[in-house]
Amino acid sequence: MCETAAMGEGDVPAVPIEDYALLSDGRTAALVSRAGSIDWLCAPRLDSASLFGALLGGVEQGHWSLRPAHPDATATRHYDGDTFCLVTRWSTADGVAEVTEWMPILFPKDAGSLEGARAALGADRTDIIRRITGITGQVRFVQQLRLRFDYARALPWVRQTGSPESPELTATAGPDAVVVRGAALQPHGHSHVGTVEVAAGESVDLALTWFPSYRRAPAPLDAEAAERATRAWWQDWADGIAHEGPHEDDVRRSLLILRALTNRETGGIAAAATTSLPEDFGGARNWDYRYVWLRDAALTLEALLAHGLADEARAWRDWLLRAVAGDPADLQIMYGLAGERDLHEREMRSLPGYAGSAPVRVGNAAAEQFQADVVGEVMMTLAAARRAGLDDSARSWSLQRVLLRHAEQRLDRPDNGMWEIRGDPQFFTHSRVMLWAAFDRGVRAVEEDGEHGEVDRWREVRDRLRAEIDAHGVRGGCFVQHRETDEVDASLLLIPRTGYCAPDDPRMLATVERIEETLIHGGLVNRYRTGSGVDGLPGGEHTFLACSFWLVEQYAVTGRMAEARELMDRLCALRNDVGMLSEEYDPVGHRHVGNTPQAFSHLSLVRAADALAAGLHSER
Repeated sequence: MCETAAMGEGDVPAVPIEDYALLSDGRTAALVSRAGSIDWLCAPRLDSASLFGALLGGVEQGHWSLRPAHPDATATRHYDGDTFCLVTRWSTADGVAEVTEWMPILFPKDAGSLEGARAALGADRTDIIRRITGITGQVRFVQQLRLRFDYARALPWVRQTGSPESPELTATAGPDAVVVRGAALQPHGHSHVGTVEVAAGESVDLALTWFPSYRRAPAPLDAEAAERATRAWWQDWADGIAHEGPHEDDVRRSLLILRALTNRETGGIAAAATTSLPEDFGGARNWDYRYVWLRDAALTLEALLAHGLADEARAWRDWLLRAVAGDPADLQIMYGLAGERDLHEREMRSLPGYAGSAPVRVGNAAAEQFQADVVGEVMMTLAAARRAGLDDSARSWSLQRVLLRHAEQRLDRPDNGMWEIRGDPQFFTHSRVMLWAAFDRGVRAVEEDGEHGEVDRWREVRDRLRAEIDAHGVRGGCFVQHRETDEVDASLLLIPRTGYCAPDDPRMLATVERIEETLIHGGLVNRYRTGSGVDGLPGGEHTFLACSFWLVEQYAVTGRMAEARELMDRLCALRNDVGMLSEEYDPVGHRHVGNTPQAFSHLSLVRAADALAAGLHSER
């Protein structure tokens, strides 16, 4: 079967999260199910309001379905090379046909006119093209379109604007408009439906274009030229990836996904393409991840730098300088894709939620949290960029000095930690180590790179933090989650990468043993024990994929190569058929959980593969 419906605890039919593939134009993304339905699309950016919201409800919230009319049609799919051009081959009793779909990435030379160039480069249009090509026999496709603007709160005014020879449908509501071209669509209730038939050797292009309703509808694209330009853009970028070692294909696709989550105009790196896919099916752990977490983006940039992709590091550094400009006391842990600060969290009742998991949230209150580790992540990444040969501008170093001054002023304040707990703030060991790393990178920038700063003061703070961590962050011979508990959490696996201690430090080895004893479920790693009540939230969650990749890395750097390879193989096997990973995995229900595709999962895959490659090299 091409798709199997899953039932969540809310008794609402839902397409399995792993059944989705990603289309991207480097500004926004669409999610396409195995059954050929585009169930999620926001335009013109990832964090814009949705046009199709079936992912977080049902067809009533909007979708665009294209599949053979034959009920027993089956499908296989793949990306065409190192691109996000998705090819789905449908087999029916009447014949075989392929649907190739992509979101065009255009440049002035592709646009055909000055007006077209402006629209292509700016935010004046977002396009999806779906090409149906007959392979054998004759296949009839059914197209169903239901548009719901503004998170399904706006029912658009839809009208036929084309001609019999050139069918065209235009939908308008408030600031949004969409034009659909390529095949006739007729009203059917609050949807529009139509059929398209192709024989062997025939092709039909269907195109959907979002544009601001106060502008004229953009001219149709030259689909052939748009496809060539889009393929070339992705392939040219992928050709710059430097990687040798195990899981090469997995690494390449993960890096491509990280690029797809990076806004090609602003440089902002989103944590995921979606909002409110649940960590607990039927529960309330549903968060909006379409924003730029400084931590996630910094870690992503380290992964990109390690693979020769310095342009992205430069773009993100410039994004950072713009986003955090001003009073360091106003530093946030996350921003909008262009550096917006107002990410007010609100519930969107027009969307029922994935598998009945409510509420659906837009915005994220974590933007108002204090997470002490973020300064350390930023300092470590900018240090890595310097070491990779990226010129460290005077403005960048000035920012780093200000960040350290701000961190010192808040040094004795508990925080919400990297897991964004909504319970009482604590002195989390991981956060304290990251503060240590921030001051360590400041000291090293002066001592090793010739920068100027308050090195004596930074060294004093660094040493004070080490003494505190050694005294209060270690209990029973292992690192603990925070100073008031004996619990461990998976963030402790990240300590060695800061340089605070060696991976084979006895405290780290004891911490790994405790994690293996208390946090592993079904062979994969949980972030922490939700039953401890530390996060202040009801319900539980599933194993966190990034944490399992961190364990691979720890195994590899401490010589446990057989276990590292085994766990890595298992984790990579959890990728769906087009290489995507969500945030979490349910090892009992064997399904993806949480927002998708998740940057944290994919960047951790890349780091784990690099650690394996280094471990294999040292074995030779």
